[in-house]
Amino acid sequence: MTVKKDVLRQTDAEAIRLAKTLIRKARYAVIATLDPNTGAPIATRVGLSTDHDGTPTILVSALSAHTPALIADPRCSILVGEAGKGDPLAHPRITVFAKARKIARDNDEHARIEWRYLSHQPKARLYAGLGDFSFFRLEPTGASLNGGFGKAYQLTADDLLSLSPVNDELAGAEKSAVEHMNNDHANAIALYARFYAKAADGKWLITGIDAEGFDLANGDETQRIFFADSLGSAKDMHMALVRMAGEARVGLAAAGEVA
Repeated sequence: MTVKKDVLRQTDAEAIRLAKTLIRKARYAVIATLDPNTGAPIATRVGLSTDHDGTPTILVSALSAHTPALIADPRCSILVGEAGKGDPLAHPRITVFAKARKIARDNDEHARIEWRYLSHQPKARLYAGLGDFSFFRLEPTGASLNGGFGKAYQLTADDLLSLSPVNDELAGAEKSAVEHMNNDHANAIALYARFYAKAADGKWLITGIDAEGFDLANGDETQRIFFADSLGSAKDMHMALVRMAGEARVGLAAAGEVA
């Protein structure tokens, strides 16, 4: 009798960080839904962002086929991951299984999701306010991560999310902190990008801060940077960013780069 080899690797911290990085950095995904009339699969591209806890969010038009499909049957999945050079199957990607939940307008949740989405997707400002567009949270039920050949993992919803007890507190302080950093501390943001993300110089902006890290953008390029330790309060946000700027400055100087 032939014993089937288990191709899945045991989930570890590296796999979880890769999964979160892929989702947080992504500006688009392929979403798969089920046609409510025929049951046939529908796959299409959507713009992507994340809520404060890492839940994927989308902004879609009621005129799109996948929107009534999500309302009729909230089960869906998204595929995230850039192909890059060479064999596209050699590059990391993740499929997130989820249940979609439409976000009602005119409440704090909608305001938070809208701000984070437009910070990550500034071009969406052109249509985000149109009456037929709505936000959905794609609340994960699990995921399949492929980190490249021979690197397959099955992840839980908890593996993908930031489950910090201070998420609400941090979310309340996020907008003002991001605006302050972008308006007054461009040099520090450049240090983060160069040292932690190994990115080239550019007009980097912080687009979001959460308990586990923060997101950067420079035009079409995005980066995800993690804190050494999850934040314990909104006050920790400032201290962590100051400390990281100092570490980046020292690290770049030690490497012979101008900080």
